[in-house]
Amino acid sequence: MILRRLSQSLKEQNWMAITIEFVLLVVGVFLGIQVANWNAERETNKKASEFTEKLIADLRAESWRYQFLLEYHRDIRDAAENTANALGGKAPLSNEEFLINAYRASQYKQGASRRSTYDEMVSTGNIGLIKDEKLRNVSVRAYSLSTIDNLVKEGIESRYRELFRMSVPNDVQRALGKACGDRYIKPGDYQNFDHVIDYPCKTTLPADVIDDAANALRSDPQTIRYLRQRIADLDTRLVDMTQNNRDVWEALLVIAKEKP
Repeated sequence: MILRRLSQSLKEQNWMAITIEFVLLVVGVFLGIQVANWNAERETNKKASEFTEKLIADLRAESWRYQFLLEYHRDIRDAAENTANALGGKAPLSNEEFLINAYRASQYKQGASRRSTYDEMVSTGNIGLIKDEKLRNVSVRAYSLSTIDNLVKEGIESRYRELFRMSVPNDVQRALGKACGDRYIKPGDYQNFDHVIDYPCKTTLPADVIDDAANALRSDPQTIRYLRQRIADLDTRLVDMTQNNRDVWEALLVIAKEKP
């Protein structure tokens, strides 16, 4: 409409009308661009808000996982030390107590990482939408750590774990897992995550079966060697989690305590 009127005014050489029509045209184009920019900015802010909310929720879950794995592997390290001390005569254990600790020393836990929001932002180039620089840096650090992956890998590939599973009869292993294995807890449960595998238990196995399984481990000279390696590996990873990466741990704790 404006262009048609402008064309007509040019034919008639109506300069006043031409000026008005031209100004209206420029203003209309300007307003159109501004509206488009406002809409784009609103969509960007909305997307940024959604990503931020999801990322914080994921980091809260990651904080729980971090603390859970820390406490769990402390308990595994303690069980390994109890077993090693019993073998070395520093702190004798009954065969049943020895077998329970030996079993628990062979365990590991992984826990699924909640990182879908972070991975999506990185893959789409949207990590910059997180305006809180501190939150952005924490997420980059938390999801780039190799400590937990190394902790899990060493647990899976532990030579002590392999020795235990080769030395102890499978029915005994099943009984140990049923009576003294990991307790299930709901993810995010901060009240019970430090009692997953360090609780009192009894195997209910016959005494002769317990004695045979315990003696198989006690009599193998490799048991104490592999236990020492397992303890040293666990010590290294626990130091990584609590000291070398303390900034990440503390930042995750802060996020976990913030109200949703």
